Amino acid sequence: MARYHEPVCRLCRREGMKLFLKGERCFKEKCAVERRSYAPGQHGKRRNKMQPYGLQLREKQKVRRVYGVLEAQFRRYFAEAARQRGVTGDNLLRLLELRLDNVVYSLGFASSRSQARQLIRHGHVLVNGRRNDIPSFQVKPGMEVALKDKLRANAFVNEALDTAQGRGVPPWLELDGENYKGKVLALPTREDIRLPIQEQLVVELYSR
Repeated sequence: MARYHEPVCRLCRREGMKLFLKGERCFKEKCAVERRSYAPGQHGKRRNKMQPYGLQLREKQKVRRVYGVLEAQFRRYFAEAARQRGVTGDNLLRLLELRLDNVVYSLGFASSRSQARQLIRHGHVLVNGRRNDIPSFQVKPGMEVALKDKLRANAFVNEALDTAQGRGVPPWLELDGENYKGKVLALPTREDIRLPIQEQLVVELYSR
């Protein structure tokens, strides 16, 4: 499975904001954006005015990096969103939110989406009682997502779950923290997605 292997803090610095790719580190003073709030590289401190294409490209890269998908996969998501009824930008974000790795992260079973993908790939996640090791699996309303019993004593999982209960779970999900499981109540709406994303710029980029 293709994946990004370089330092992820560079991605946050490049986008000029926290993308919360490192879990707990993003909330501490060691966060790279807090220490060096400029783009990486020798020309990172230059602040050139961006043209419309540059703004669209940066927004697309931001969305890709938040959800941890590569370019070819992201294009497939956009094509599927364009085929569906409704607003293309809203459809795109809905498809990304319904990825299994994002649901595991949103429920609080992992401190980041990359950690959620690792749990899924290692076979620790159950969907409707059956093991599912596909991070991109599209969950649907009514499905139950749970962790295997042996992970209930895992320190990383419990720490992530405590943090998630403090920040809250999206309204389209229901968390049963005591039993380490959650349920998809409905499809997420645009109002449920609290990320600072301007999806219309992504639509404009692929519509050029």
